Parts: sequence; C-alpha cells; structure tokens
Amino acid sequence: MESLFCLKNEDIVRILALDKPFQAKIIHQNLVKGVFDFSQMTSLPKALRERLSEKQGSALSGKIIRKETADSAVKLAVEFPDGAIIECVRLSDGEGRYTACLSSQVGCAMGCAFCKTGTMGLVRNLTAGEIVEQFALLSSLGERISHIVFMGMGEALQNFTAAMDAIKELHREDGFGISYRKMTISTCGLVPGIKKLTELDIPVRLAVSLVSSDDETRSRIMRINRAYPLKELKSALISFQRHQDRRLTLEYCMLGGINTSHDSAASLAEFCKGLDVLVNLIPWNPVPELGFDAPEEGEIRMFENDLKKLRINYTIRRSKGQGISGACGQLATESKARG
Repeated sequence: MESLFCLKNEDIVRILALDKPFQAKIIHQNLVKGVFDFSQMTSLPKALRERLSEKQGSALSGKIIRKETADSAVKLAVEFPDGAIIECVRLSDGEGRYTACLSSQVGCAMGCAFCKTGTMGLVRNLTAGEIVEQFALLSSLGERISHIVFMGMGEALQNFTAAMDAIKELHREDGFGISYRKMTISTCGLVPGIKKLTELDIPVRLAVSLVSSDDETRSRIMRINRAYPLKELKSALISFQRHQDRRLTLEYCMLGGINTSHDSAASLAEFCKGLDVLVNLIPWNPVPELGFDAPEEGEIRMFENDLKKLRINYTIRRSKGQGISGACGQLATESKARG
C-alpha cells in the first residue's frame, strides 16, 4: 500500500474504499496523533476498523525493522513494501528540543567521497508520503519534535517535488503544524535545485555542504562541484539570500589534513564575502572504508583560531549518534529494492 500522507481526501477514500469522505479526514487525524493501527482508530465505525485491519493492519506503508539508541539519539531503519530501506534519526540538544533528521532518497547519486550514503548509489526516490512517515514514526517515540532537517540519506533537491510536498504536509495546520522556519534543507550544492527553491519562495532554511572553498579540492571529494563550481554555487546562494533575507548555513565537514590549513581558512573567508552565513564546523565522523581521517583536536583548534582572526561566524558541531552510525555522513542501508 502507498503512504496515505500527502494524498487528497478523495484519493484516500478510493484507496481504502471508504463509505464516507469525512472518514479519510479521521484517518489522517489519527496518523498525525501517532495512531497507526486501524483497529485502534476508535472514531471510525467498528465494522470499518475490522475490514481495514483484516486487509492491511497498519495505515502506514513503512515499518520499523530496527531501532538503535545512543548519545541521546535514536535511529530507525524503516522498510517499505518494495524492500527499500532507509534510516532516519531523532536528535536531542540535551535541553528538551528534538529534531527529526529525515531521508529523501534511498541511497544517493551525489557520490561525495566522505559520505557513507554515497557508497549505495541511488536506489530510488522516496515519495512525499514516505518522507512524512519518517517524521510520524520518530514522533511516535514519545517526545515532541519541533525541528526538521533534511540531512539524512539522499539529496533532497534532486527529489525536489516530493521533498516540497512533504514540507507542505508537515507544515499543515490540521497536521503536524511545523513552522517552515523550523525546517532546514541540506544540499551538496545542486544549483538548479537552489534556484527552484528560490523561485518557490517558501521560508525554509538552507544549509549547504561546502567542505572546501577551493575548486580543485572540492571537485576531488565532491563530484557536484565539477558540474556546478564554487562561482556558480555562490551566485545561486546570493540570489537565494536576496529573496529570503535569512542567514545561510555552510556545513564544513573537517577532513584531517585536507581542508583545515591556513589556506583553507583564507579561501573559506573569501567565499563568505557578500553572504550572511554561519559556518558549521563538523569534525568528520569516521567511516573506516572511506579512507579519510578525522581531524586531530589541535588541527581543529588551529582552524577555529584562523576563522576567528578572519572574523567568520562559526560554530562547531560535535555530531550526536556516532555510536549507532547515525551521525552526519554515516547513514547507509542494504536495501532490497531495485532502482
């Protein structure tokens, strides 16, 4: 069964062969509340509950096949009917704020050399409903989630329509009601997608995985830079910021001995000129088979000092979830689905 999220009421009526249109709204309300089993939707007639339960049991298309917890993070592996498996993560800031990290694709076609998801290749895009189901499942764990980041598996801007439909569904006042301003889309620098997002003019936050401000280095570790080099990327970001008038985040994964030199800091400062940005320093989370090294503490401090001298706004993020391979760049599954 396809996901019931992101469908019109009449489509839910048709798929479930409902007697009355308002029953579709009742089912949607139950899903938002975390009631996924038809038998527990007591606001529906008993006969209908029994028929739907006998036919398929759960109102969700995906099912949790694995749950792991560490460092106040919870990672779920979710399998869909075609055998596609994705991972999503609930993160805590330790002060009562919870964030859902959602996947937009099964695997990823971008092939960034430091990211484990890229080793899967692209299996398939997720539907908008499958993206929203991740949020519903993470919300059902018991804590109210206030923020969403599209930083899981896949490049959200490559699956643009589904990602935007999911965002609109998550924002619905009669649904989860998440503010657009509390949602962040992360991209490796897919310039056409950034331009489409600019034209759409939805006030979501934008984070760009920059990693290097040197074209030669960035092209070596991020294939996207060969198609859309830094000059084109910066031009797209300037245009986006003119429309949104909001600070951008540059995600800077620190790779030991590769992008932490004095020259790296200087080129990063040059890229930041003309942009209102916060640089988010992320020490690389180890994935042994990828062949990189995490930066040494002294290396991190030296790079921080360089950024301070250059007056770059930055923060350093110690990723949660390393113990369950749920941190930035560590998500990957052995999907049974065929792309």
